[in-house]
Amino acid sequence: MSKVYFTDFRADMSENLLQKLHRLMKTTGFEEIDFTDKYAAIKIHFGEYGNLAFLRPNYAKVVADYVKELGGKAFLTDCNTLYVGSRKNALDHLDTAYVNGFSPLQTGCHVIIADGLKGTDETLVPINGEYVKEAKIGHAIMDADIFISLTHFKGHEMAGFGGAIKNIGMGSGSRAGKMEQHCDGKPNVNPEKCIGCGACDRICAHGAPKIENRKATIDHDICVGCGRCLAVCPKDAITAGFDGSIARLNYRMAEYSLAVCKDRPCFHISLICDVSPNCDCHGENDVPIIPDIGMLASFDPVALDQACADLCNRMPAIDDSVLGENIHEHPEEAAHHDHFHMTHPDTEWESCLEHAEKIGLGSREYELVRI
Repeated sequence: MSKVYFTDFRADMSENLLQKLHRLMKTTGFEEIDFTDKYAAIKIHFGEYGNLAFLRPNYAKVVADYVKELGGKAFLTDCNTLYVGSRKNALDHLDTAYVNGFSPLQTGCHVIIADGLKGTDETLVPINGEYVKEAKIGHAIMDADIFISLTHFKGHEMAGFGGAIKNIGMGSGSRAGKMEQHCDGKPNVNPEKCIGCGACDRICAHGAPKIENRKATIDHDICVGCGRCLAVCPKDAITAGFDGSIARLNYRMAEYSLAVCKDRPCFHISLICDVSPNCDCHGENDVPIIPDIGMLASFDPVALDQACADLCNRMPAIDDSVLGENIHEHPEEAAHHDHFHMTHPDTEWESCLEHAEKIGLGSREYELVRI
């Protein structure tokens, strides 16, 4: 049974929340990791431009400072997005991170976009999983000696909730890795935006894009789903196809997380605050679905996600949130006390944790240690 350490957001003049996070990490066993002269990747979501629910950079500074205190070299990191937005390439991604407060001046460490300028810098990690044989992980993340996940726990419109495994697996995947996790989604071209410039054709190693009548199309029989065309389109006319089942998305996300975490020291932190119904990838954030709960840490990401989900499902819903509205409309379903399924009825988050436990990423059985 894994141990998950928990503390609430209560604070007084003797200890503020940043000091409390430091104590949580220390109590969990952070200092058991040998950081001396080691590179430590702190995997975080910097928040899409316009979204205000992401974790404050102050929390990231606590983690980075602690790593440096123990002799390590810390950096904040994330990979470029699959969708069109403010984090589609490394330059826009860095701009967004700095706008949202994640600059070296505020966090005390540098930001490295792990899969490079256009989302193509990746390390192929063999895992021979049931759904993934070779995970495509952002190069800088795999280059690090130690991996730390710092997660904003919230709802998610596809996975049910965005917890540690979502942050690790999907978040660490290169653009091609994200394509693979989304069940081999192949990109499509919006003809209204396409200007027929041929940038997609020039970047493709397989000849999948075809230009006819100054409009591009993509031959899905040839396309391998690498996503390079998304990065180079000057008009954002190319978008990924998100087809396939939610369960397969969850299974692949778990196997990608295993690829990231295996064979090196890892530590995981999740903060349950500003629990928005949707991912921080949205350019907006809706009213939180439940009140703030607290901070959790563990060496086991599966136990951590399970503990976070359990704590969330014990909380009352906020009335004027999406969850509150859904409960009023469907009170018979609310009796099951699954806030994330009630928020997004098409999702089923448990398949991710079941598969993660099956492949040895961690255990759903845990002891919650309150400090």
